[in-house]
Amino acid sequence: MRCVRLKEDSDLAEWRSAARTLLAEGVAPDQVQWQVGRQADLFGADEPAATPAPAAAAPSSSRVSRDFLQLADTVLAHNDPRRHAVLYRMLWRFVHGERGLLAMATDEDVAWAGLAAQAIRRDMHKMKAFVRFREVTDADGVVFVAWFEPTHDIVERVAPFFARRFAGMRWSILTPLRSAYWDGVRLTLAPGANQGDAPAEDALEDLWRTYFASIFNPARLKVRAMKQEMPVRYWKNLPEASLIPSLTRDASARMQDMVDRSPSMPARHIPAPVRPSPSVHAEGSIAQLHEQATHCRKCPLWKPATQAVPGEGPGDARIVVVGGQADDHDDLAGRPFTGAEGELFDLVLKQANIDRGTLYLTHAVKHFKFEELGKERQAIAADAMEQAACRSWLVAELEHVQPSAIVCVGDMAARSILGSGHRTSGPRGRWMALTDGTPVLVTVAPEDILRTRSEAARTKAFKRLVDDLRLAHEVASGKAIPR
Repeated sequence: MRCVRLKEDSDLAEWRSAARTLLAEGVAPDQVQWQVGRQADLFGADEPAATPAPAAAAPSSSRVSRDFLQLADTVLAHNDPRRHAVLYRMLWRFVHGERGLLAMATDEDVAWAGLAAQAIRRDMHKMKAFVRFREVTDADGVVFVAWFEPTHDIVERVAPFFARRFAGMRWSILTPLRSAYWDGVRLTLAPGANQGDAPAEDALEDLWRTYFASIFNPARLKVRAMKQEMPVRYWKNLPEASLIPSLTRDASARMQDMVDRSPSMPARHIPAPVRPSPSVHAEGSIAQLHEQATHCRKCPLWKPATQAVPGEGPGDARIVVVGGQADDHDDLAGRPFTGAEGELFDLVLKQANIDRGTLYLTHAVKHFKFEELGKERQAIAADAMEQAACRSWLVAELEHVQPSAIVCVGDMAARSILGSGHRTSGPRGRWMALTDGTPVLVTVAPEDILRTRSEAARTKAFKRLVDDLRLAHEVASGKAIPR
């Protein structure tokens, strides 16, 4: 057994150097035991630790993609002790012939690494959102100090964000793992600290609580969603947390007061389900329809979006696949089903033996809805009014294509075609029909598969999507009858 000790468990350069040495010496993943710092070997005497090999000693085939290195750099920040071994096993497989490994979304190692990277990104987002500085004074003047308890080793990755955001002030962020200091010019990292090293409160917190209470909107309160976005474990370090119980308790009464004081409004008309009547956009070619959709101003979503995302595919396609709403990657590319969801969808099509070029792919909502969180764009589900505003474009696309079958991937797509009561959680493989007899099949969306944490559940959902698309292809080709 080869023992490899790393001084820094989250340092990519150190792990990469050790991994290259192991590859050059042909050490298989199951023959490596990864240790960090002074961690003791519980299984016997240590063998010499791997040391960096000369550049010429590493096999030329050990070169890997930038995507893998970026993934490894992110995953190394995770607190799971398996991360070094999993990454080396992936690297070994990559070098020994599995060049397309990262595209195998259902592979156990790839899926684990993807979830680990997702956890890191989520933890980084939480740190950006929930760090609260407190003002103190030292010999050099005012300095702002914050205490935060991240789940993973992310301080080194997030500290530059705070250096850019608060470049004009001196600050310190203390965590149990490591700390970051900014003196207005230089960013410095140091070992972890204790919560007692950070101030408990400052004079500005009463003002902050007053502001927080004044902007609280009881009509938008969703306790479950709030706890998902702002987990309870962070509350103890947030000055506004003391207000949350009372604001939550009084929300119903405050919302009713808002309703009583608001002027009466006429009932909003929600259009009927798809295909009750011809669309106002039905004239002209489908290319002209796409051009018209790029100039749609029926709802405010066009303002922040990069562009509209019209449908894509042959105008006489037998199958129309309808997704929910355009996402970040679709918005930038101007095409539906791109990014990670698109790669998974392409893998599904390959498994189902279906050529993507034979399908007409579109979204129920053509613009990407999001809110900006730093440099990131966080997707938000389009509301009923926005979905209704986009529905006429979907109707027109169906009228142009006249498909033999429609596949709705996800709940939003199902509601846009069949009405508000339809969900993907119903009996799978069950066909429904529009008023003109067009068969409709509702199935799971690629993004829902990627969000699934359980490997078994993710594999099951992946197989379901493959089977449902294969079934739709058979129905559209006349090889099967929708039941």
